[in-house]
Amino acid sequence: MKYGLNMLLWTSDVNESHFGLLEQIKGWGYDGVELPVFEADEKKFAQVGKKLSELGLESTAVTVCTPDENPISGDAKIREAGLERLKRMIDMCAAAGSTHLCGPIHSALGEFSGAGRTADEWNYGKETLAKAADYAQEHKVMLVCEYLNRFECYFLNTAEDCSQFTREVNHPYLKMMYDSFHANIEEKSITSAVKTCADQMVHVHISENDRSTPGEGGVNWDETFSALKEVNYDGWLTIEAFGLALPDLAAATRIWRKMFPSEEHLATKGLEFMKSRWEG
Repeated sequence: MKYGLNMLLWTSDVNESHFGLLEQIKGWGYDGVELPVFEADEKKFAQVGKKLSELGLESTAVTVCTPDENPISGDAKIREAGLERLKRMIDMCAAAGSTHLCGPIHSALGEFSGAGRTADEWNYGKETLAKAADYAQEHKVMLVCEYLNRFECYFLNTAEDCSQFTREVNHPYLKMMYDSFHANIEEKSITSAVKTCADQMVHVHISENDRSTPGEGGVNWDETFSALKEVNYDGWLTIEAFGLALPDLAAATRIWRKMFPSEEHLATKGLEFMKSRWEG
């Protein structure tokens, strides 16, 4: 098991100014970090990757798709733009040495049609992500689809949805992840959800129901960790939490009040919690 920390707790742009923070994260006992990858700056990501390597920290990465670069759009040009965006983000992962590119890479974040997904959208998504996975395989970067709750996405909302999607694409470099925040909203049974996607699950976000310190909220952690152990999960447990440090991100994630005492409190107590539940 590897323990990770998503850098969106502090920034959407990890760069040289955060090297001291990365040293702290290593000192706290993390195995790696999750890098936000929203823009193409190969030189910057190479510098970050070099620093991570020096510290002995591994990395995964996270990105999103935009309405103008939407893999499931009915407009072929927009789908192609979505594919090209994913390719650029894969290049950034390769530069940084990140092994996984996670997130809602299947469709535009926060873009709604006013209805559920269509058969055409499902097929467009499969076609686009299969091409992206081919490119990812060349760079040894695993693509990891994340399903989101119904208030953020309409395309993939449950473990069943997401695992069916990746199974149908049937590509060794396209898998899925489980996120306790979204599952807490959408799943009727945590155990059933984890078992449903076990054969496709390669990454896990540990996220509290209010996006605060894991273990200090309302997620059913007993069932969550029990289910993950039952299916013999052995990958990353990465904390994803959001605070008020980044106004734009706080607005996007609907964080309107202070959810935890400090970022250091969340990072250190969250790591202690994960280790106690997994290793205890």
